[in-house]
Amino acid sequence: MAVSHTTIATASGSRYLQQLCNHWKHKFAVENTPEHGVIPFSDDRVCTLDATTDGLSIRIEAPDEESLERLQGVVIDHLKRFAFRENLESVRWERAPA
Repeated sequence: MAVSHTTIATASGSRYLQQLCNHWKHKFAVENTPEHGVIPFSDDRVCTLDATTDGLSIRIEAPDEESLERLQGVVIDHLKRFAFRENLESVRWERAPA
């Protein structure tokens, strides 16, 4: 299992978390509160979101590096649409232990 995470500094973390979760609720069994969300894209591809007053943490799990990078791109592309007023061009993903 490949795992990565990033934290984005923003005062709108909860709003973005809820927008991302609501966006995918029609297609996946999304679970969320204003502070925590889980988007199960499949049995082996999961995005976990945690919002604080000053940021949004995103954790991606996927079966391999290729799937991980693809899912990172999908999640960030959607986040950029919701957060178009913020500069999210320099999002840095870090590999994490599975």
